[in-house]
Amino acid sequence: MASPGMDAKEFRKRGKEMVDYIADYLENIQEQRVFPEVEPGYIRKLMPEEAPEDPESWNQIMEDVQTIIMPGVTHWHHPNFHAYFPTANSYAAICGDMLSDAIGGVGFTWASNPACTELEMMMLDWVGRMLKLPNEFLFSAGGKGGGVIQGTASEATLVALLTARNRTVTNNNENKDLLHKMVAYCSDQVCVCLL
Repeated sequence: MASPGMDAKEFRKRGKEMVDYIADYLENIQEQRVFPEVEPGYIRKLMPEEAPEDPESWNQIMEDVQTIIMPGVTHWHHPNFHAYFPTANSYAAICGDMLSDAIGGVGFTWASNPACTELEMMMLDWVGRMLKLPNEFLFSAGGKGGGVIQGTASEATLVALLTARNRTVTNNNENKDLLHKMVAYCSDQVCVCLL
């Protein structure tokens, strides 16, 4: 069931408008400044201090997006944006996000969403085969293989560090002081998630 305030009829209308807005934005992104010319705290000066008691109209919200939000956006998909890396984005991915948002499935266990869990397992097997990993790394091998898709580089790094720590402790179970001596080293040139 959708949230109150927008019924299916209005959702169809506004959803089509949003698709047009997104397509126009992406088709004309090169006309935007890559990095915004705003100062920290700029939004606080443009918005009321207290949350509104009554909802705003869709048109007013979109006006706020255009006049308040967009001036402060860093355009990661701009052809001249080279600071980090562009986020994974395509029209097909945006459509996939729309469907995923509508389903609202959380796949943290098989029982919470069998289709999500099994699709992730299949996709990871496909990736493993593309990378020519040994069968032991695949779910389909029936062993301990397989993996999970992490949502961010930070999550993936944390999982890798925890796995390395666990393996080291497990392989050295006689050394009781090992855990207190473990240190992770990195450079100031690494991904921000390690700093």
